[in-house]
Amino acid sequence: MNKLEKIRRDSLQSLRELGIDPYPAAAVPLSHTSAEILSGFDPQDPQAPHAFASVSLAGRIMSRRIMGKASFVELMDGAGRIQVYIARDELCPQDDKDHYNHVFKKYLDIGDFIGVTGSVFQTKTGETSLRCQTLTVLSKALAPLPIVKVDAQGVSHDSFSDTEARYRNRSVDLLVNAHVKGIFVKRAAILRTIRQYFDQRGYLEVETPVLQAVSGGAVARPFITHHNTLDIPLYLRIANELYLKRLIIGGFDAVYEFAKDFRNEGMDKTHNPEFTQVELYVAYKDYLWMMDFTERMIEHLCVAVNGSHQVHYQGETLSFKAPFQRVSILDAIRDHTGYDVSDMDEKGLTEVCQNLGIDTQQVVGKGKLLDKIFGEQCEGKYIAPTFITDYPKCMSPLSKTHRSDPQLTERFELIVNGKEIANAYSELNDPIDQRERFEEQIRLHHRGDEEAMNIDHDFLSAMEYGMPPMSGIGIGIDRLTMLFTDQRSIQEVILFPQMRPVKS
Repeated sequence: MNKLEKIRRDSLQSLRELGIDPYPAAAVPLSHTSAEILSGFDPQDPQAPHAFASVSLAGRIMSRRIMGKASFVELMDGAGRIQVYIARDELCPQDDKDHYNHVFKKYLDIGDFIGVTGSVFQTKTGETSLRCQTLTVLSKALAPLPIVKVDAQGVSHDSFSDTEARYRNRSVDLLVNAHVKGIFVKRAAILRTIRQYFDQRGYLEVETPVLQAVSGGAVARPFITHHNTLDIPLYLRIANELYLKRLIIGGFDAVYEFAKDFRNEGMDKTHNPEFTQVELYVAYKDYLWMMDFTERMIEHLCVAVNGSHQVHYQGETLSFKAPFQRVSILDAIRDHTGYDVSDMDEKGLTEVCQNLGIDTQQVVGKGKLLDKIFGEQCEGKYIAPTFITDYPKCMSPLSKTHRSDPQLTERFELIVNGKEIANAYSELNDPIDQRERFEEQIRLHHRGDEEAMNIDHDFLSAMEYGMPPMSGIGIGIDRLTMLFTDQRSIQEVILFPQMRPVKS
């Protein structure tokens, strides 16, 4: 315990000795938030003093200036901050001034929660404030907050800006860095707007298992756990795709789910082992329809959340005005590498990788080699929203064979600022073809591809009852939020990102 923490614990004990419970159990009656007071009080309105003659609010002390018999406190609640004026003789109108002298001046600190009642007025400097009539201690803070100080030259000192410290202590980060809370308010608006967009079209929101007996729906390495009662291994889902398709087989025309997914892979500025995506599946549609739908939806989302179809991201202006550019993946590779890889076998693709300086150690199969080439040589070149389309079959085990080229599939990825934001298909609904694709994944697994899919026999069994044509899409919420909030790191848009444990 450091010196400041000891002082706070001594203050805690002193409050108890005065008969004041520093953690009272009773609910606090609140009449307003700070934002409601600041927006609603008009000093020019003759009715304002009467309308705000008796208000009550609660919050955390974020600063205070004690000037003898009067003090000013900055109180922060969930809606903002407001100044509270505390006069000793008004708070303690009787002869006993201990509640002010001891409790407020001596034993309360920055970070403590208080409840106040009083009337609203405007100070001589024009600041809307609350004149305190009663003050109640609600919660004593035992650790001091890292309060940022700004000097006369506008330079900040003692800022809580260390990235690792902020992620490990997100509560403190939210308290002292005002912009951080705004990121997550906007993230919530993104989720709400997407949900409304889907609901207005009659799409049904559903929930599917997070613990899965077979890891499937994407090419990724899963997290594995064990169910003691059933004595079987279970996997944290890497995707919810196969369950949602089974619901379409079961008779729903359109379903979607906001899903927490987990992939046991590397961590960097655009990858976190736990992430959020929304997946949507609509019967009797194809990937061409889904491209049109996606660009309209994201344009709508951008305008609803940011007020414009443009986003300013890391110095770039990105326009989400539909339509988006469309480029086939083989054309993209040819344009940016000079190689036509459309008819190459695995050996030829390996040679291309070597010529391009791409590391192919532990890379198994044509699909992974093509993914490597596109990811390292092409993907980063697409800054404006672009649909990369028509992936080779070896890259897309769940996607329908292309209607005009049997070597390709009807698949697209939406790339923005050089990163994948969404992935979509015309869904494969031929159960025999799907089984063969799964079996090829097993062969890749035996060759050393740890991310290859398993065979989901329950899904195949469901397909054999008849699966209608459909299109599905997965949209990464975290990366979308990064774009809309101008954040370079995915950890900035996840409240509690995964961190390496601190060594004791």
